[in-house]
Amino acid sequence: MLPGTAVRTAAPVRAAAAPLRTTAFPTLRTPAGKVPAGAPAWNPQRPSAMPHHRYRPAHDRVALPLTDRSWPSRRLTRAPLWVPVDLRDGNQALAEPMDAARKRRMFDLLVAMGFKEIEVGYPSASETDFGFVRHLAESGAVPDDVTVSVFTAAREDLIDRTIASVEGLPRTLVHLYTATAPVWRDVVLGRSRSELHAMILDAATYLMRRAEERPGADIRFEFSPEVFNLTEPDYVLEVCDSLTERWEASWDRPVVHNLPATVEIATPNVYADQIEYMHRHLARRDAVILSVHPHNDRGTGVACAELAVLAGAQRVEGCLFGNGERTGNVDLVTLALNLYAQGVDPMVDFSDIDAVREVVEHCNRLPVHPRHPYGGELVHTAFSGTHQDAIAKGMAEHAKRAAEQGVPASEAAWAVPYLPIDPADIGRTYEEVIRINSQSGKGGIAHLLHTHHGLDLPRGMRPDFSRAVQRVTDDTGRELSAKELWELFRTTYLAPADEGAVETVSWSTAETVPGAHEFTCVLRIDGRERSCRGTGNGPLAALTDALRTAGVSVDILGYSEHATAAGPDSPAVAYAECRVDGTTCWGAGWDTSVLTASVSSVMAAVNRALGGRS
Repeated sequence: MLPGTAVRTAAPVRAAAAPLRTTAFPTLRTPAGKVPAGAPAWNPQRPSAMPHHRYRPAHDRVALPLTDRSWPSRRLTRAPLWVPVDLRDGNQALAEPMDAARKRRMFDLLVAMGFKEIEVGYPSASETDFGFVRHLAESGAVPDDVTVSVFTAAREDLIDRTIASVEGLPRTLVHLYTATAPVWRDVVLGRSRSELHAMILDAATYLMRRAEERPGADIRFEFSPEVFNLTEPDYVLEVCDSLTERWEASWDRPVVHNLPATVEIATPNVYADQIEYMHRHLARRDAVILSVHPHNDRGTGVACAELAVLAGAQRVEGCLFGNGERTGNVDLVTLALNLYAQGVDPMVDFSDIDAVREVVEHCNRLPVHPRHPYGGELVHTAFSGTHQDAIAKGMAEHAKRAAEQGVPASEAAWAVPYLPIDPADIGRTYEEVIRINSQSGKGGIAHLLHTHHGLDLPRGMRPDFSRAVQRVTDDTGRELSAKELWELFRTTYLAPADEGAVETVSWSTAETVPGAHEFTCVLRIDGRERSCRGTGNGPLAALTDALRTAGVSVDILGYSEHATAAGPDSPAVAYAECRVDGTTCWGAGWDTSVLTASVSSVMAAVNRALGGRS
């Protein structure tokens, strides 16, 4: 027990009660069993009424012979061979499978992204799949360096149909599969270990003979012991080694042994142990490409694939954005960009992630979740004020560091809080990084105004505008676009210069002698015009003196100005914090003339104060 950990031993635990059913959720049974003996005082959780005893732990279902694992100390330093199975496994998982046009669009996307091995279908399963493989063969759509993979069960008639479909393709991988786990052998196939092994060998022999009947055709072989992760390791090894021999695999013509976590049932380390065991014990290892095909039933498919590569896997089958049966196949987008975020070339292109997502959504007729890693609409977006402030500071620091190094910002090393990769690298704009709602803060608001309009709000002005934004977002219950944010800034700080109790009908200023300025103006106060004149050591001091003569007491507490862009014709913006008859307000001015912007900023502050708009 950890020092200082309190354990429930003093007070008796109350007897188990019947499961609670609240009126708000009558179908739920609030856990009401005894708090487990020895539970720490800070953990009041009670046993649920759910029948967890029906399920066996993974360690009781499959042997794990590896005890000297080495994968935990390894690092991912290069991309495996990625094999998208969207057109087969992902397609089978759709309520409305892709038609030929959608299949072709998906295939063209995968080729454009740089995938070099693509599983295109299950040609013996449907006329659509068979026809699509024939379309690829006859249309010349397959580049010379791309291998097409086709899927078939271990039956002679299905193998015949599969071989017929690939006639004319430049390079083909025929993917043979059979379920090997005990439950599948007993319940689905009704075969013993030896009977199933003999069936697999017969199918592999027949496949090899049919391929040899096609002189000049480049046909290689892949085998998947489906539900590998629930199959006895020694049995998988026995079957795979026999196929390596039967198919006469060599280092220059290797076979693929693909080891699927068809139904994910254990933590990722268990799968990694299973893969390392196979990696270390497969015969003729240099003649075998060790592949994995993780599913996502536990939500850890990505972790399974990453640990499997650490454990010796060289090839990963999956789908873009993880579509597939049940909870899906492993997500190739996340896997590849996880490597990218560690400085490893993913060897496929995601420079326009939105284009990739749009094609996948169109072909699958399934939306990609807005929070999906890397590709979701909102994954690079911050609404929270603290996140926005950190991102805004990080982006400013990144730009500064790039300038100091004399390199473009797109080439400088990336280190920005909350953003693991530069959104621009995958085609996202910074406009999407910070969005404004009721949870947003002053840093994010200032960042957007700077990004879109070149404004650099003074520190003291930021909380003032943040309160104005908060009022609007609280009232409307929605976020503000960058355009709406600018309009709110304009109406709050710029427009009052010309709309309020005191208006400048006309004005002029001059330096009468060095260090002495005169400000002459016509003011309209409450609808009546009057001429005023003031003096001071600068134009703004002379303006406040002129206002004093009209009965308006103004003290300028803070002032700053800057250009909003490079070039002589770029607008300038000025900010003034003024105390007017005891009320302090900010104002802003915008003009190609710095002097005009500065006068407007003071007048805006005056009118905001007199109008009660602080």
